[in-house]
Amino acid sequence: MKPVNTAVIYYSATGTVHTLAQAVAEGADKAGAVVRLRKVAETATSEAVNANQAWARHVQETAEVTEASLADVDWADVVLFGTPSRFGNPAGQLKAFIDGAGALWRQGRLAGKVYSAFTASGTPHGGQESTILALANVFYHWGGIIVPPGYTAPVQFKSGNPYGTSHVAADGPPGEVAWEAAQHQARRAVETAAALKAGRVA
Repeated sequence: MKPVNTAVIYYSATGTVHTLAQAVAEGADKAGAVVRLRKVAETATSEAVNANQAWARHVQETAEVTEASLADVDWADVVLFGTPSRFGNPAGQLKAFIDGAGALWRQGRLAGKVYSAFTASGTPHGGQESTILALANVFYHWGGIIVPPGYTAPVQFKSGNPYGTSHVAADGPPGEVAWEAAQHQARRAVETAAALKAGRVA
């Protein structure tokens, strides 16, 4: 059987979600998937970006990361979306990317894939769960198979978010627990997709 194609598609302003996306991609790779790590296009003005030193620095540091396209979603068996929480919702940059997927949706090319999501917020109660749940609304419309991490590994009782990996940016860069949780989430998604592929072949 062919390996599971996994797209890790994310938006990150200052780097926290980028780090989580790297952990997710590594977890998927360790689970035997073929992985594409992709950032969505920046839609903010250069004036807005340059007004925030950390934002401007991150844009420069990730200039070589390939931008996501809808072809990446079409190609994938698993799509893991990452975004900062913006007032309890996904960032506009990621939402703009998702909103462009109408043609694939109408063709039924988004259905039957495994989807999962991860996020970061500035504060402990900054909308992490609602952001992931908002993305789940998209997956329902697409006919996707939603695979959360749940409490299915010891690290989940440390990280505390069964909806998807999350991190509080004010605590500094994601550390060992967040990294392990992100890898577990990716592994669980990939293993679920592999089982589905095997079942469909059988």
